[in-house]
Amino acid sequence: MADQSLVFSFFLIFTGAAIVASLALYTRQPLLVAYIALGALLGPYGMTMVSDTQLLSEISHIGIIFLLFLLGLDMQPSHLLHMLKKATLVAIGSSLIFFALGYFVGLAFGYTQTENMIIGIAVMFSSTIIGIKLLPTTVLHHRHTGELVVGLLLLQDIIAIMVLLFLYSGTGEGSSSDAMAQFAKTVAALPIIILGAFVFVKYVLLKLIQKFDRFHEYIFLLAIGWCLGLAEIANLSGLSAEIGAFVAGVSIATSPIAQYIATSLKPLRDFFLILFFFSIGASFNLGLVGEIAVPAVILALLVLIVKPVVFRFLLSRISESPSLGWEVGFRLGQISEFSLLIAYIATSALMIGEEASHVIQATAILTFLLSSYVVIFNFPSPIAVSDKLRRD
Repeated sequence: MADQSLVFSFFLIFTGAAIVASLALYTRQPLLVAYIALGALLGPYGMTMVSDTQLLSEISHIGIIFLLFLLGLDMQPSHLLHMLKKATLVAIGSSLIFFALGYFVGLAFGYTQTENMIIGIAVMFSSTIIGIKLLPTTVLHHRHTGELVVGLLLLQDIIAIMVLLFLYSGTGEGSSSDAMAQFAKTVAALPIIILGAFVFVKYVLLKLIQKFDRFHEYIFLLAIGWCLGLAEIANLSGLSAEIGAFVAGVSIATSPIAQYIATSLKPLRDFFLILFFFSIGASFNLGLVGEIAVPAVILALLVLIVKPVVFRFLLSRISESPSLGWEVGFRLGQISEFSLLIAYIATSALMIGEEASHVIQATAILTFLLSSYVVIFNFPSPIAVSDKLRRD
């Protein structure tokens, strides 16, 4: 976008998105698939009409932050705490199994020991944005299924942050002792941020809302400021901005104003999420498809098959029903946007080669697309093509 204005790039993206979304709806395809395909078409490896995907990716990250904030608004703190306790062993056990899956697939295709480990790490996590984007905000969040999905995703986010800290220490930017110090800081920061958030909401935020609730613009700005402010505090503390935004949402979930805020912010969230999915398609190097197609397709298919089976098995160990286990497994049956970040960091640090990095990226895109199809055609979601399954 250095040679073109941001406005023109937005014109291309959103006009194109409107066109492909119309085609997707007529042909009963998921909108997420249309946005990713549009990114590949207009991006630097396609028609090169939009070139600065890094800037787009940074802007679109705001959509993920809003998504987690809105999610938190629908979560009662007591229910969430209970679910996190229940899902901890499932999150840890599944992560170890998925690491082994990625490691052995890399080994089978002759990648180096380090590349196998990075591929294994990338496979450990499921996509927060796909999992939550396809989760109805007014149906499942108040039911056991939604709470379980969210609990597992949050625990995976915490594991992913720990992994990223150690990866950063391997980039030459810090020693292992620095990484351990940062890890200790991060562990201590989370309860402090949670406590501080609830105290601030009780004694400051809710009083401001009660005093000026007739000014809708003010409530809107206050909600955005609270969401982004706590996201940045969490980011500076070594946690992810997404966790900070989620805590910000949960901290006001019991307030009567929570649903009004959620309704107001949904259009803003969708604006940034279109940019996110566009940037995924635009950042993939189509010229490497021939070299990485076989390992990426095999790994993606194994992820799509193994993840639901593993979650179904592990959830049955904590007395969940088979049908719920399958649904959670299919909703989490992809790898994560964290996987893309892990591939980028590892490539920048020369820990893995470009081919291994693109295997991870291609697997992420394939699992995003295919798991979206599975969920949209079989389970309730806001963008289901069937009226029977469409739930917002």
